[in-house]
Amino acid sequence: MTRTEKGNQIEELKEKFSNSSFFYLTDSSTLTVEQVSELRGMLYEKGIEMKVVKNTLAKKALEAAAEEKGYAPLYDALKGPTAILFTETANSPARVIEEFRKTNEKPTIKAAYIDTDVYFGDDQLKALAALKSKEELIGEIIGLLQSPAKNVISALKSGGSTISGLLKALEQREEK
Repeated sequence: MTRTEKGNQIEELKEKFSNSSFFYLTDSSTLTVEQVSELRGMLYEKGIEMKVVKNTLAKKALEAAAEEKGYAPLYDALKGPTAILFTETANSPARVIEEFRKTNEKPTIKAAYIDTDVYFGDDQLKALAALKSKEELIGEIIGLLQSPAKNVISALKSGGSTISGLLKALEQREEK
């Protein structure tokens, strides 16, 4: 790889890191070509991009990114074979890896960058998979906000029929 190609790849990675709030550093070595193809297919279905890169290039791209992003702790995870999973949803890669590992040993998680928080190690897989996506959180909030309004409306409806029933009974009593 020429110096220019390396520079281009660093710039491409730098752009990906800066545009992604969520990415995972994984080790998918020892997977067969068939297994990697299956994993890539599963990731693609969920809108996750898998990129295998040289650790030195990934580190240079992370170093070139903004300091406030907090990428420094990730440098130690850039050892051995590394595949980077870029995603729009924080928990998607963990859920795909969990599903894939029902029949395979790898990939393992080296580290995950979730909106300035860094998770290290494969033991974090369950915690990462349990994270709620933005859409799930919004759905829960809407449900919580709707619940009291529904209760008030149903109380008013039931109360309204009771009041009107009482008024009719009183009216009929006066007529007699």
